[in-house]
Amino acid sequence: MEPTTRSEVINRLKSVEGHVRGVLHMVEEQRPCLAILQQTQAIQGSLRQISLLLLEQHLDGCLRQVCRETNDEASQQMRDELLALFTQKA
Repeated sequence: MEPTTRSEVINRLKSVEGHVRGVLHMVEEQRPCLAILQQTQAIQGSLRQISLLLLEQHLDGCLRQVCRETNDEASQQMRDELLALFTQKA
C-alpha cells in the first residue's frame, strides 16, 4: 500500500473509531433512536469510503501486474477476487 493511502486509511479508521465510541455513549445515555441511527449511517458512509480507498489501491496494484504479465489466469484470478469481494454477505 502506498504510504499516502496508508496514512489516509489510518486517519479515517481512527475517526471512525472515535465516532463509534460517541455512538456508544449516545446509547448509554439513552439518546433518541433516530439520532443514533443517523450517526450509524455516518459511520457506514465512512467505512464505505475507506473500502473504496483500499479497493482503488488494490486495483491499481493488480492492474499494473496483470498488464505486465498479460496472463489470462492472472486476469481471471483478479476478476474472481473482485466478484467474491462484492458478492459476500455483510
